[in-house]
Amino acid sequence: MTLSKNKIRAITALSKKKERDEAGLFLAEGGKLVSDLLPAFHCRTLVCTSSFMEEHPHTKAEETILAEKEEIAKASLLQSPPSALAVFEKPRHAIDKGRIAKHLTLALDTIQDPGNLGTIIRVADWFGIEDIICSLETADVYNPKVVQATMGAIARVRVHYAELDRFLQENEEVPTYGTFLDGKNIYEQELTPNGIIVMGNEGNGISDKIGKLIQRRLFIPNYPTGRATSESLNVAMATGIVCSEFRRRVL
Repeated sequence: MTLSKNKIRAITALSKKKERDEAGLFLAEGGKLVSDLLPAFHCRTLVCTSSFMEEHPHTKAEETILAEKEEIAKASLLQSPPSALAVFEKPRHAIDKGRIAKHLTLALDTIQDPGNLGTIIRVADWFGIEDIICSLETADVYNPKVVQATMGAIARVRVHYAELDRFLQENEEVPTYGTFLDGKNIYEQELTPNGIIVMGNEGNGISDKIGKLIQRRLFIPNYPTGRATSESLNVAMATGIVCSEFRRRVL
């Protein structure tokens, strides 16, 4: 089977959210990323070099197209042609209220940068957080840039989209934390092994509407206290620090 012009158009169309939503599909590129996602998601189309196929002989896809890198480049969104790209079906994850009550969960209030979202998913994966609740205004997890930035973590972290205020209200019995400039020093506060950690927008932080629903306001202090420093931390970096401190308490 060859990589036809129609197939190339169908693949590159997945760079657009509207096309992804209508088709229920998303694109992943790069040999390592594709090999990580193949066991986790149903693959509609795999386009790869013969060497990739030799390295992954048990690969399963509805259709497999062998091509040289120069040909794959025509369908790729990357600057350098990958050894493989794949079109996967979007998974359908239901929010399990019982699991939310027992475990640590991330909630994202309007995270807009694809790189930040992808990195946050990697952070969640590293610290064993299996569910992320995104506000409806948060970037699309299936944006190719987000998928790329997850480095395969999207295979192990369930990402949900919901009205965040409603989600918090429906789970008000679960301890809810958020980071604020006027919060209390995270290193001096009691942290529970379960809970919902809310992280806010890159420029505006946590919105007032969501802030009113957060029970425990935290602050990551700079060092040393009182020293002139940056105005704030990158949200993905802050997420890593917060998750690390929560996990440190239960080790």
